[in-house]
Amino acid sequence: MTEKIIYIDEVGNVLFKHSSRARRLNISVRPFVGARVSIPIGISFNLAIQLVTDKKLWLKQHLDKMRLYEKQQTLFDENSGYCTKNHKLQLKKTNRNSISVRLSKDRINVAYPVELDYSSEDVQRAIRKGIERALRVEAWEYLPDKVKQLAERFDFKYNKLALKNIKSRWGSCSGKNNINLSIHLMRLPEHLIEYVILHELAHTVHHNHSVRFWKLLDDVTNGAKILDKELSKYKIAVY
Repeated sequence: MTEKIIYIDEVGNVLFKHSSRARRLNISVRPFVGARVSIPIGISFNLAIQLVTDKKLWLKQHLDKMRLYEKQQTLFDENSGYCTKNHKLQLKKTNRNSISVRLSKDRINVAYPVELDYSSEDVQRAIRKGIERALRVEAWEYLPDKVKQLAERFDFKYNKLALKNIKSRWGSCSGKNNINLSIHLMRLPEHLIEYVILHELAHTVHHNHSVRFWKLLDDVTNGAKILDKELSKYKIAVY
């Protein structure tokens, strides 16, 4: 057996999994996933449990933070009516034995077994997986052309564009003028999407947040500080 779920007192269920890629014991806590332990080959489950138990206080603290974060998230159900720009969530109970996530032209189709409740972590995690698939598709359909248009319009030069499932920031620009954008930009109003793109394009000229950077950004957005304040009301990892 390469993995097993083990109950630890005062912590709850923890997934222990042997991994050929693990060089040391690694404990992670992720929303809607829970606590996971990657175990290097050669270390027994019993030893891994002992080592994790020694870190029980650390684990409890991070799980408490995770649960608080989860409470801030949307709880999706059959009547939530959640939509991305081009896709609508469709959640259904079925007689199948596993959860299915499929993306169609205009639907995020999530089917789950009748014995599960829609509020279960597995179902909610599957829904977010489907939403992120839709956001990725929409991002690739929209963002590359939009970046190119804005760069040409304001005479910015950038190197490469990457679109990723980033939840820590809306975008970034490297020292080589490679631009990274989060697919979660597609959850923003169009004018804020353009603001984030122009923000990163301005970094191809000024790789900092100096007065000159904000002056340039203000020139191309006609109100950078106002837009930045509006953007701050949106939480990238909360939806």
